[in-house]
Amino acid sequence: MNPDHYKRTRPLWHPALVPSWLLGGVLYLLAQLPMASKQRWGAGIGRLLNRRLKSRARVAQTNIKVCMPELDAQARDELVESCFIACARGFLESTHAWWRDMTPYLDTTEIFGLEHLEEAKARGNGVLLIGGHYSILDFALPLIASKLDKPGYMYRPNNNPVIDHIIEKGRRRHFNIQPFTKREMPAMMTFLKNGGQVWYACDQDFGKKNKIYTPFFGVEAGCITMPSHLARESGASVICVSHLRTPQGRYQVVFSPIQEGFGEDDQQDAAVWNGFIETTIRQYPDQYLWLHKRFKSRPEGAEKVY
Repeated sequence: MNPDHYKRTRPLWHPALVPSWLLGGVLYLLAQLPMASKQRWGAGIGRLLNRRLKSRARVAQTNIKVCMPELDAQARDELVESCFIACARGFLESTHAWWRDMTPYLDTTEIFGLEHLEEAKARGNGVLLIGGHYSILDFALPLIASKLDKPGYMYRPNNNPVIDHIIEKGRRRHFNIQPFTKREMPAMMTFLKNGGQVWYACDQDFGKKNKIYTPFFGVEAGCITMPSHLARESGASVICVSHLRTPQGRYQVVFSPIQEGFGEDDQQDAAVWNGFIETTIRQYPDQYLWLHKRFKSRPEGAEKVY
């Protein structure tokens, strides 16, 4: 069901949504755990999900096999389990960002390439931050937004109105960050033209919306051209951004140099942001969302991956 239709027909206080509010209460309680406990719980939950979610584990196995053929079966198994653990930890970290104080993490996060971001902001035409689906998820939003003057983000509403309300309220309490859905592209374009900075993760397979294919770990991956369109029409500077959990339990955010000429060639643009994401993944391969069918769409005549 379309999320907007769901919201119109099921107000937040509807009795049918009581279980969703109870789930929200559980999430709130999880958020109160110390971060060290979140990391331990995430490891246990991740291992459990790896055993239980067979179909998702197979997707991750397939993605890793085609992207990293140099890994043997044991190494792939270990990476799949590590991916589940990273994602589970990321979900618990997200609850922390929705309800808890993020100040200690803002103070200790390692920031690389801040000079590129400052240069982009100084140009005055807005900044489009192209990211990827790394495991720390919503925890990364305030880490990035803290370095922006006028932060915004692109998102897909959750189908459940209660869960959507909880998540979006948690996101928006940081730095007056502005949300935009796919139905609000004109507003996002205006926001960029007025000097806004928008984080946009466009690294998933959008099915029929894919316009081009470009190599990702040497495999043709379907890509949308919306980032190129936004840059071209708004005049915004484009920077790639990554957000990761380090092995030491800290966090890091990396801003790339400004991608000059972005918007002139859709194919080249897609190669740029896919290349940045690939380089990031090779640094910490467990922290990418391998559970998603990145190669669901295939070029004409190409064999199916899944």
